[in-house]
Amino acid sequence: MSANLKDTILKELIDELEKDKLVLPSLPEVALKVRDTVDDADSSAKELAKVISTDAALSARLIQISNSPLLRGAKQIESVDMAVTRMGRAMVKNCVNSILVQQMFQPTTDVTDKLFREFWEHSTTVAAISQALAAFAKQKPDQAMLAGLVHDIGALPIIKRAEDMPELLKDEAVLRDVISELHTRIGTKLLSKWDFPAEIVAVAREHEDIKRNKGGAPDLVDVVIAANLQSYFGKSHPHAKVQWKDVPAFARLGLDTEVSVIDMDETGESIKEMQAALKV
Repeated sequence: MSANLKDTILKELIDELEKDKLVLPSLPEVALKVRDTVDDADSSAKELAKVISTDAALSARLIQISNSPLLRGAKQIESVDMAVTRMGRAMVKNCVNSILVQQMFQPTTDVTDKLFREFWEHSTTVAAISQALAAFAKQKPDQAMLAGLVHDIGALPIIKRAEDMPELLKDEAVLRDVISELHTRIGTKLLSKWDFPAEIVAVAREHEDIKRNKGGAPDLVDVVIAANLQSYFGKSHPHAKVQWKDVPAFARLGLDTEVSVIDMDETGESIKEMQAALKV
């Protein structure tokens, strides 16, 4: 029964995806404005704060993040202007994306709520590890954090769609299988729709290909492959059994396969703090 259900659901979703009928959410206007303002070299921190201030919930969350242990400061942050100054433009953009993704996908059933929480726990972990690895691998930490944050984004439309399919909600194993098989394709489509940079879209598309060994310089996909595998270190997941020495991404990035960045004293602590900030 489960196999038949899985095949039916996969066929339906793939058909909708290929015919552009799968409903994918639009990025909120405030996110687009924040992105445009951050990318505009001539814009000021005050202009960025003004854009953020149009969304009360977003403003409150950014102030909360700027007062988190990650961004320790002697002075309590009480305004969006102060938050933007303390956090920096790149971190503001990444945190806005983090907050808005959480706002956009509000689960309405126990099953989808559980899956969303798992998704977010994993995504914030991979984002924090990606940022740490990028520093070792001479990649851009802020870009790596964003890539890690959205690498599994394709799971969310599937989780949301499941709420309209009672037969799928009743079989969580099948739902997980469907997510596993389709999240890279849907994530690629979603991030392309949101006009994310090509290198971030590539992360959504290729991060599950752990044997990937692309020519040229190491890239964000390598960073997220390594971060994704490190996130499962010590856990009961198939990826936890993968030998890192057999994964080209580690060699391409020049990473020591005998050491987990999570277990390194200073780095491990900063990873925890970054993950906590993203989850605020």
